[in-house]
Amino acid sequence: MGALVLLAAIGASAWNIVGGYAGQVSVGHAVFFGFGAYAAVVVYTHLGWPPIAGAPLGMLLSVILAAVIGVPTLRLSGHYFSMATIAVGELVRVLSSTSDFLGGAQGLGGPAMPRSVFDLSFLSATPFYYIFLAVLAFLLGLTWWIERARMGFYLRAIKDSERAARALGVSSGRYKLYAYMLSGAFTSLAGSLYLCMFGFVDPESGFGILISVKMVVMAALGGAGNLFGPLVGALILVPLEELSNSYLGGRGAGLTFVVYGAIIVIIARFLPSGLLSLFRPRPSKPAPKSEIASGHAD
Repeated sequence: MGALVLLAAIGASAWNIVGGYAGQVSVGHAVFFGFGAYAAVVVYTHLGWPPIAGAPLGMLLSVILAAVIGVPTLRLSGHYFSMATIAVGELVRVLSSTSDFLGGAQGLGGPAMPRSVFDLSFLSATPFYYIFLAVLAFLLGLTWWIERARMGFYLRAIKDSERAARALGVSSGRYKLYAYMLSGAFTSLAGSLYLCMFGFVDPESGFGILISVKMVVMAALGGAGNLFGPLVGALILVPLEELSNSYLGGRGAGLTFVVYGAIIVIIARFLPSGLLSLFRPRPSKPAPKSEIASGHAD
């Protein structure tokens, strides 16, 4: 389960770059996850290469796709942008299910037996745990650097008030697009790692909207715009999902939607800044006016 938590945290942390720091709530990020997963399996199926060799290809294609999607959709704001990303994600999912090159609705599978160590076909999930941990550490390090760089300052300004950021000379459209492209690239990497671990992808497991919803909920639960927020969300939601699936079987999938919906409502109502906001030091309250007045009198 540790490897699953880390993989989910990679996807949610990638989403956090554009959704948490820039405030652009994409609910169609599964399109990048699917591109990464399919890139990995396609280079194996059609070229005979190790699936992980498709990861750079998936990241490159996702950056290009993010630019194509982002230029028109990032002009929208709020729920209009979210709805546009959902529409794009669902369109790609439907198109992939009709493509023979991608295996249609049945999907494609990776190597059944490992040919070399580069196939990343292991007898246990332990090696994946360390691979995912290394990738997550790199992504968090990059995000930490962005937080403290000019780009991080600009993204937070755009999130707080895009109009004010523009008035200060920030090219909001350009920096939102940068964040979207970077987020798409690492979401694609998460998809490639998913394929290497599970060895199979179909339109639903690659492009399904639930994948996007999971990223949003994990980041929001821990704290969107917080470096470790997505990891905290993954630590809570992944075990919860695994328990519901193990005890309820196929019925657990339906319950997952209900649980995610309830979490979104609770967060929006009581914890808009996520669980990690509970541990922030609260600013000290100003002294009452009567005490200030008496102090001056003395």
